[in-house]
Amino acid sequence: MNPEEIIIAYESGERELQPLLEKMGWKSWLGVAELGLVMKSDIVDFLADKLSPAETEVLELVKKRLKGEVDLDSIEEALVVARSPETRDLSLEGRLRMERGLVHFENGDIEDARDDLTWAETRLKSVSKASRDHDISLLNKAAFHLSIDEPMMALHVHGEISRNAGHANETIAISRIQAARIHLAFGHMFDAARCAFNAHAHAIIAKQIELAVESGAIFVEISSGFLSDEVEKFADQIMDAKPLSAGETAPVLQVHPDDVNGVLEWCIENTVEGYSGVERPDLRALVMLAKRLDRSELFSDLLKSPNDVEDAMLAALCASISEGGEQADLWTGRVTEIMTLQGV
Repeated sequence: MNPEEIIIAYESGERELQPLLEKMGWKSWLGVAELGLVMKSDIVDFLADKLSPAETEVLELVKKRLKGEVDLDSIEEALVVARSPETRDLSLEGRLRMERGLVHFENGDIEDARDDLTWAETRLKSVSKASRDHDISLLNKAAFHLSIDEPMMALHVHGEISRNAGHANETIAISRIQAARIHLAFGHMFDAARCAFNAHAHAIIAKQIELAVESGAIFVEISSGFLSDEVEKFADQIMDAKPLSAGETAPVLQVHPDDVNGVLEWCIENTVEGYSGVERPDLRALVMLAKRLDRSELFSDLLKSPNDVEDAMLAALCASISEGGEQADLWTGRVTEIMTLQGV
């Protein structure tokens, strides 16, 4: 159960929504109302009397942020409500400090942003650890450190998002794919592969298919140069893995071909259906990986469908993996045709 399913149930005529919220494990309707705003659903009005004064103020801020109108004054007004004895909400005070930190960052006030984001994460960890808002505060704090060229601090924050501490699977997936990219930039290949593999697994659990495809492709890209038939399954290798202490030697990355091929096949089977679309970076990445692993047969159907492809770069890749002759000529012609239609 997730907030979108509750909104879909409402749109289908269901009005007894409390059991659905309980099934999801949430106690507040605020998150559902926020998603309702994004989905432009009437459920926002339906839930209005179910929100506390502080939650109502936060929802108004979300409306302003969606319109690009949120500012420090509106956040300060909401903070007054969250801090007042009659309407106090410690969690939402943390959420609002996070919002203020983001606005400070957008305004270029780096130290004020650092103070607010740190304060918010500490408060939320204290009063609602592993909650939706705490998860968001951790991701925002990590992104802040990365944006000001503090990658090791970003990694430290991602390390706070333990896979065994009750954080949402989607949060873990987003955290691990970001950590994978940071490790890769440092040349930490085992940790990069480990984080990408975990991101892929948790994204699948969270039913975030695009994220699962993206993280799976990163895992395949990293691991394709470190294949070995002599090693155990990668899931077993990383079961007890943890960040290294000072002086410890990093494990050597070796991945069984079955793991790499299994993830690649899953990604191909679950990417966006069809081959159309002027920009298909998902297919381009997967075709390149299949070529690298000598698994071009996984795209045998695509290679027979030049007229379905609208992405010139994808068509060029298909030409490069065709076995020559008439098929390669068809793809080369398709590249020319696409570029002519696009006025290139």
